[in-house]
Amino acid sequence: MQNLTLFSLITEIWRVFYENYPIFVDGLLGTLQLAAITVLFGTVLGAVIALAKMSKWKILSGIANIYVEVIRGTPILVQLYIFAFFLPIAFPILANVKEYYMVVISLIINSSAYVSEIIRSGIQAVDKGQTEAAKSLGMSNRNMMLKIILPQAIKNILPALGNEFIMMIKETSLASVLFINELMYTRTLLMSTKFLSWQPLFIIAIIYFIVTYSLSKVVGYMEKRLSVSD
Repeated sequence: MQNLTLFSLITEIWRVFYENYPIFVDGLLGTLQLAAITVLFGTVLGAVIALAKMSKWKILSGIANIYVEVIRGTPILVQLYIFAFFLPIAFPILANVKEYYMVVISLIINSSAYVSEIIRSGIQAVDKGQTEAAKSLGMSNRNMMLKIILPQAIKNILPALGNEFIMMIKETSLASVLFINELMYTRTLLMSTKFLSWQPLFIIAIIYFIVTYSLSKVVGYMEKRLSVSD
């Protein structure tokens, strides 16, 4: 590799991509699927955690706070290892669960902790006068949340959720250490089958950049559109 010129380097990377693009496409689809599932279910769980964290019940809000702090305060790779290796040993009923599902659950739990903070801050960003006005009209807490608070909070939440999706696309690369089919795993696959070590790394980096850069532009556009409607 030391004798490669810039032109020959680019040529070699393009050759490897051209000859193996179905593998990279399959890996990218695996990454996008993993990230989408994670953020979707992470948002549902995160909403529950956010509401629990804002609850007036001290025990419930305390548990939610501990949950968020522990998940956000530990590396995602450690969490993946715990779910993939420790839990099946500690709870034999999980021994027959496929490793892929354990990875997905781990990523969902990780994402939910971050999403819960996004949702909580989005709700709390709504003017308190809206809450007071709703209560003065005799609205129940449920109707107030569904009809007044959440519709306004969504404007703050959606762009942040888009950024969470972008971050999760990159973080799913850690699943490759557990041999889960996603973009980063293509390097392991090509190295073991075709002895390609460095070329896939450049290709993977370029694909990640194109995808995340494109999505960041979409999120930026969405954020501008939502701000215009304020």
